[in-house]
Amino acid sequence: MVFSPFPKCRYLTAGFSEPNMANSSRIQNVVPRPGFSALHRLRKKRKGQRMRDPLDDLLLKTLTSQRAMEERFLQMEERRFQRDLDVEERRMQLEQRRFELEREHEFRMFNVFAQMLSILKQSHSGSSSSVAMPQGLDFSQALSEIEGMGGRGSNLQEMRLRPLAKRRVDLHSLCNPSGFQRSPYLSARGNFACAFQGSTEEGYNAYHADKYDEDKNPNGIINFGTSENKLCFDLLSKRLTQADMNLMDPSLLQYPDWKGHLFLREEVARFLTYYCKAPAPLKAENVIVLNGCGSLFSALATVLCDPGEAILIATPCYGGIIQSIFLYGNVKLVYVYLDSKITGTSTRPFQLTVEKLEKALQDAWAEGVTVRALILLNPQNPLGDIYSLSELRDYLEFAKRHELHVIVDEIYMLSVFDESATFHSVLGMDRLPDPQRTHVMWGITKDFAVSGIRFGTLYTENQDVVNAVASLCYFHGVCGPVQHKVAQLLRDRDWINQVYLRANHARLKAAHTYVTDELKTLGVPFLNRNAGFFVWMDFRKYLKTGTFEEELLLWKRFLDNKVLLSCGKAFECSEPGWFRIIFSDKTHRLQLGMQRIRKVLEEREQELLAEEKEQPCQSDQDGKADSTDEVIFVSRHQDSLCASSSSLGDLIGLLQQQMRSSDWLQKNTAEQFAQEKPEIYDVFSKLVGKQ
Repeated sequence: MVFSPFPKCRYLTAGFSEPNMANSSRIQNVVPRPGFSALHRLRKKRKGQRMRDPLDDLLLKTLTSQRAMEERFLQMEERRFQRDLDVEERRMQLEQRRFELEREHEFRMFNVFAQMLSILKQSHSGSSSSVAMPQGLDFSQALSEIEGMGGRGSNLQEMRLRPLAKRRVDLHSLCNPSGFQRSPYLSARGNFACAFQGSTEEGYNAYHADKYDEDKNPNGIINFGTSENKLCFDLLSKRLTQADMNLMDPSLLQYPDWKGHLFLREEVARFLTYYCKAPAPLKAENVIVLNGCGSLFSALATVLCDPGEAILIATPCYGGIIQSIFLYGNVKLVYVYLDSKITGTSTRPFQLTVEKLEKALQDAWAEGVTVRALILLNPQNPLGDIYSLSELRDYLEFAKRHELHVIVDEIYMLSVFDESATFHSVLGMDRLPDPQRTHVMWGITKDFAVSGIRFGTLYTENQDVVNAVASLCYFHGVCGPVQHKVAQLLRDRDWINQVYLRANHARLKAAHTYVTDELKTLGVPFLNRNAGFFVWMDFRKYLKTGTFEEELLLWKRFLDNKVLLSCGKAFECSEPGWFRIIFSDKTHRLQLGMQRIRKVLEEREQELLAEEKEQPCQSDQDGKADSTDEVIFVSRHQDSLCASSSSLGDLIGLLQQQMRSSDWLQKNTAEQFAQEKPEIYDVFSKLVGKQ
């Protein structure tokens, strides 16, 4: 069979019929033309040249690189997925631990309920000693729980994990049930008030019974627990005894306007306009004067909330607020727990964020709790944090979305003692998101170092709130002569700016530097802030098991050694082991107090080392945090991007802390280093010999 290279010839067959024979003569005449095979070979040669083009090599390299990048991306995705799995596994472990703690708490509450029934049965059988229980209040239930406690300790970490409705008021931290006996002469509320004291009241009473005096009682208790400024008595005593202060007008000895004398409220309005940098003059009609900010908290809680309702507040926070709003109005606090670890959107330890506020509020709603307000402390006590303008705006916008009142306590606003830190008052904002629900408090107790003069002021544009609080001013008024002295003090702008604030800030800064340097020498981590009278210290490494019972024992040990501190439990801190120290004191008391603190810590450190030698294989408890994993010696510039700007002193303190808390030096001796890396050791030895 013959095939033709042309399309018309491809239908030829192998048959020998006559048509086929006829066609065969034509096929024989169709022969390849000369040069056809050469042309075909030339085309094939050109095609081969095109395949070896440089662009093909470049394309091959590009594809190879792309494949490598894809493989690298897949590897990174696998690692990320593995990290997510690890995080989820850790979350599940924590959730399981939380569930176990809740079950334990339910069992304890069942025991408390059984004890309460027993007490009620006894009360019914002996009617002569029964106490009337007011309905609609929680004091009787709280009192029964106190009696059921019987002096038993509590771990606030477990309190934190309780159902919110049962942990709004932490009776374990507020009350002292040891030796408590119900009085037949008092109501349930009166009995509860008698038991309403924690470590703060206990230490304060012990201090007043054995107060340190350089001459009369040199072995007395040094008070580093009460937040008051003892550095400026010379300045205030001189100013308050000048002639313009000693006015005794008849109007000052008569009943005043319960909001405060008009001349004082006008002076307060001018003062706040100036120092809060208000965009427009503040009005005297929006000012109310009471005998201290504690009274203001009580009054505001009473007029903004009904009994059993709640107010949001971030912890750790000033513990006196709990007493102020709960004892009178039976208003609870819903805690927004902050911790030392920097997680999520946080950039510093114990940072308050809108996300944490939202979660606490949603949890409260889920438990059927009505939340009416939010309390902000700025500067914050005990942390010393100063909220930025953007943070304040975010908090106020959050409150507006949920129609919450905002109570802003700015009582330390003039006690920012470092020029690198800037305080922003809510009253200085160009526009308040919800001015009718924003209420600002301030007083002279802290900023003017006169804690013995009870004076606090409230500024609010809401006239309903003004009138409601004014109706309670009858119980919390400021006497006329004191109102005159305060007005004269606030009016003397030259003395405040040129004399008092300059000296006060310099003395606060010097005292703060001394205490923080001592803490660095001891290797104690702390938050380094520039506002207020306090330093928030981390003593967790001195707790073996990391519980609040152990924290309380350490606090009592300080008190036994005649130095009063404030433990974290008093501030509702969620992490055992944090303490607050007040540094605004005279140099000789600071020196002696720090010596006593050093003695206690060194003794405790030796005890822990001895226990570790006796039980070398015992692992740390889960509740004990490792300070080296937390933020150590946090500088005042808390942005994590600025970590490289830490001062040399902070770095030295960090190194000391790590050396104290690690066995690296024991495991890595100079002899071992010389054997492992002799060349480097020889160079180092020669270098040292030249020094």
